[in-house]
Amino acid sequence: MSPEQLEIITIAASVFLLLLIAAFFSAAETSLTAASKARFHRMEHDGVKGAKRVNELISDREGLIGSILLGNNLVNILASALTTALFVRLFGQAGILFATVAMTFLILVFAEVAPKTFAISNPDRVAIMVSAPTKISKFLFAPVVKTVEIIIKGLFKLFGVDAIGPILSAHDELRGAVDYLSQQGDVIKDDRDMIGGVLDLHDLTVEDIMIHRKSMILIDADKPTNEIITQVLQSQFTRLPLYSGNPDNITGVLHARDLLQALHDVGGDYEKIDLAKIYRQPWFIPETTTVTEQLKSFRVRREHFALVVDEYGALMGLVTLEDVIEEIVGEIEDEYDKPVEGIRKIKGGVVVSGDVTVRDLNRVLDWDLPDDEAVTIAGLIIHGVRAIPEPKQMFSLFGFRFEILERKRNQITKIKVRKLNN
Repeated sequence: MSPEQLEIITIAASVFLLLLIAAFFSAAETSLTAASKARFHRMEHDGVKGAKRVNELISDREGLIGSILLGNNLVNILASALTTALFVRLFGQAGILFATVAMTFLILVFAEVAPKTFAISNPDRVAIMVSAPTKISKFLFAPVVKTVEIIIKGLFKLFGVDAIGPILSAHDELRGAVDYLSQQGDVIKDDRDMIGGVLDLHDLTVEDIMIHRKSMILIDADKPTNEIITQVLQSQFTRLPLYSGNPDNITGVLHARDLLQALHDVGGDYEKIDLAKIYRQPWFIPETTTVTEQLKSFRVRREHFALVVDEYGALMGLVTLEDVIEEIVGEIEDEYDKPVEGIRKIKGGVVVSGDVTVRDLNRVLDWDLPDDEAVTIAGLIIHGVRAIPEPKQMFSLFGFRFEILERKRNQITKIKVRKLNN
């Protein structure tokens, strides 16, 4: 074998080796970029070999990508230079064109598309496989990468460009992942609603989920004992607020279990019961309390019932632990609950009661009506048109058509809602 043939074989072998290294860097870039922090955190917790190393790498994505790109460009440029030198010797000046075409094809197919396609199809397995060599290359290239980062940040600063882009919060990132997986069919609607309900808790106040004052059952504490007992037995609720004089003057909360115990203690003779001794002290909370804070308070105080008041101390409604849980799991009904009427599907849309909440309508129909400006559908319409509409009026708001069907005094009681085609 002549020296010239040996040199050609050596260069060809070197180019082949460089293409393999380039393929490695391409696979590392794709797999480690696609690696999920949450998934690898769980894998590390479960003791999966290599997961900890992957977590260390993706914790510094800027340095990781910098070292991978540096290594990839080095081997690609070196492979192209060697191939060009070889082709020029073999074909003269035409070798430059031949080398360009050949290396473009080889790099594109074998060093880019093929390894990246394999990596994106098996991101976790490939990420673990490449993590050890990538960690070594990241350590070796660290000085050069740091220098490049300083230069780039200096250039950005010189031209007034912010090098740090907007970063999603953990809640937004998780919500986006759930919505995406739901669209792909990997998460069913009920599971998506439950996860979304948990994520929404810190954005909601008790005003958003409370039972409004007009829907509350209040007991006049000045009534005779037998009438109060009858009213408690006729109610489907176990905790009932009592007032004296006017409904804003809440003096206590009567628990059906306490009443039952008192009746048992006096042998069923209600005339011997002193209701004032079994009343529980009312717990008042401001309307601005977040649902997350209220959930913590329920757990600390070991109470499931609170009365909501506004800044002037006027009664607005009540909230229970069940109301909070229903924001996560949906409506909970027992044998004493009356089915919630208010959403009726018709051809071309739905007919809803004005007091149906926006969140409930969105959850039932998988709609996206805004719920940050109003709690109920009626409130949303009033907010949108800046007036109290009359029956038969129609409005197009938020991508939906609203038709007012009924109104009692200043309250919208029935609306037809139809989603507009985009």
